[in-house]
This record gives sequence, C-alpha cells and structure tokens, in this order.
Amino acid sequence: MIKIEFTEGEMQALNYERYNHPHPRVQRRMEALWLKSQGLSHNEICRLTGISANTLRGYLREYQQGGIEALKQIHFYQSQSELRQHTTTIEEYFHEHPPSSVKEAMAKIEEQTGIKRSENRVRAFLKSIGMAPRKVGTIPAKADPEEQESFVKEELEPRLEEAKTGQRVVFFVDAAHFVLAPFLGILWSFTRLFIKAPSGRKRFNVLGALNAVTHELIIVTNDTYINAQSFCDLLWCISRLDLGVPITLVLDNVRYQKCKLVWELAESLDIELLYLPPYSPNLNLIERLWKFVKKKCLYSKYYSEFKDFKKAISNCLNQTDTTYKQELDSLLTLRFQSFEKAQSVAV
Repeated sequence: MIKIEFTEGEMQALNYERYNHPHPRVQRRMEALWLKSQGLSHNEICRLTGISANTLRGYLREYQQGGIEALKQIHFYQSQSELRQHTTTIEEYFHEHPPSSVKEAMAKIEEQTGIKRSENRVRAFLKSIGMAPRKVGTIPAKADPEEQESFVKEELEPRLEEAKTGQRVVFFVDAAHFVLAPFLGILWSFTRLFIKAPSGRKRFNVLGALNAVTHELIIVTNDTYINAQSFCDLLWCISRLDLGVPITLVLDNVRYQKCKLVWELAESLDIELLYLPPYSPNLNLIERLWKFVKKKCLYSKYYSEFKDFKKAISNCLNQTDTTYKQELDSLLTLRFQSFEKAQSVAV
C-alpha cells in the first residue's frame, strides 16, 4: 500500500476541490485522495468512488510527484487522423490553390497524399486547419502597393494624427451612385427566394464627406449626375461648418474633382485637397460606408417606387450618427487594408 502523509492544509485543499473543481473527473480524483487522507483502506476508497485499484494507485503516484496540481491535469487520448500527418503539405497546396468546394478538396487531398476520405471528414479537417468558405473579393489590378504604403505613411497618417488631437479635420470624400435595381444579398431561407427587378435605370447619386474621427457625414444628392458643381456645393457645405482648424479632403482622382473650378474654390475656402494614389479604394474610408448602406437598406429588398428607394437610402444615411453609430464606429476604424497582403487565386 502506498503511504502518504497529508498536512492539514493539503486535506483542506482536497476537501474543497472535490466539490468545487469544474471538471467531474478531477473531482473524483480529489475525492479519492481526500478519503485516503481520512485513513480509509484502498478497497473502501475504490468501493466509494467506483474506481479500480490500479487507477487509485495511479492517482496516488501522481499526487506524490506533483501534488494537487498534478491531479488537475486532464490528458484525453485522441486518435490522430491520418490526414494530420500531411497537414503541412495540404496547407501549402491550398494556400496556393484554394478549392471551390469540399468535393474538389477531397480530390486534391487524395491527389496530394493518396488518402481518400468522405466529404464530412474532409469538411471537418478543413475547418480544423482554419479554412472556411469565404466570398472572393476583388482588388484593382493596377494598384501600386508601394505607392499606397508611401502615401499612408507620409501623407495620410500625419494628417490623421492631427485630426485625432483636434488640430485638423480630415474628411474622406467619394460619390455613390445607387441604381434602382435588384441588390442580391444572402438570406437564411427554406427555399431560394426571388425579388422583383424594377424596370428602368434611375439612380440616386450621393456625394459624401465623412469625418475621419467623428464620422459626421456631409452629403450632396441629386437624381442626375455628380459633376464639378456638385463638388463645389459640397465644399461650401463643409466651409459653413466653421470648424476653425485646417481642413483636408481625402479623395480619388475622378476628373470633376481635379478641375480648375474645384481647385480655385478649395483654395479660396482654405480647404486642402489630398488626392489618393490611383486605384486605391481601400484607402478611402467612406467606401466602407457605401457598402454598409447597401447591406442595411438595399440587399434583398424591392422598392416599387423610385421615391421609396431614395427615402430608404436617405433614412439610412441620416441615422449614421444615431441608430447605426455603434456599428459604424467599429467599421470605420483608421486601419487600411494593404493589397500587398491580399492573395490572388492561382490558376
């Protein structure tokens, strides 16, 4: 019989853990050791706890070697999938050649490793290594990552730091053209659903300026088209805010924003125009807002009248600093995606 001398403190700890430890298997170990500390025989301990003599001896040896903490360690045996031995090979292959379906993944795994598994087993394995079905995004093919990085570090970040301390106001500017047409989204449904497609190509144009820090939104709208005069109207709206600090507008290189009329008015109003590098929608914060608006009020919705379509968009934009403020504060952070980190699909 294994003999152990228990201190008063050890007995108190065992008595506490046999009731309060969150794992029932550890509770049973503590119970066995506590009964041992009370002088019961091994046969009696096994009868009361429902364990074998060999199991009890194992508990006692663990306690002798590592104390209570050793008894708290849970070591479950899990059989290792044969696929696990090829994890590195599979990961490297799928990083370069992501499959479009589980069935394609099954075929590629068998091709790479010689191991054939069911669709459910392969799906579980893909999830276990961090893979999931994700919608493929797009990036401008002509984007220059180095130019973007230089712009962010040398031009954008210094101005944003000033904006955070109240020494400057930075607005991100862009136009969205909402066409009265179906915006197809994803819905949880029992069968595939269909929405009506309005006829015609009416569109609601929104030229917006989004405050980088407060997320205040200034907009100019119309049903025709955005031009240099529209942009000048936006400049006047911003100027009337009487902010009292330097103002910078971050904007893309669309032609009407780089004309003489716009430059002269911006200069007279003391508003700086900071143009993004070509093909850089990822650096324009307001682009995220346009996607948010489409998701909230356009995806999978049908508007029979153009006026209802415009009203839904306007209502959403008018609630950016109230109803949707919390969501937008987490969405409109000043962290910008770098295309250098984006991965294209190999073919």
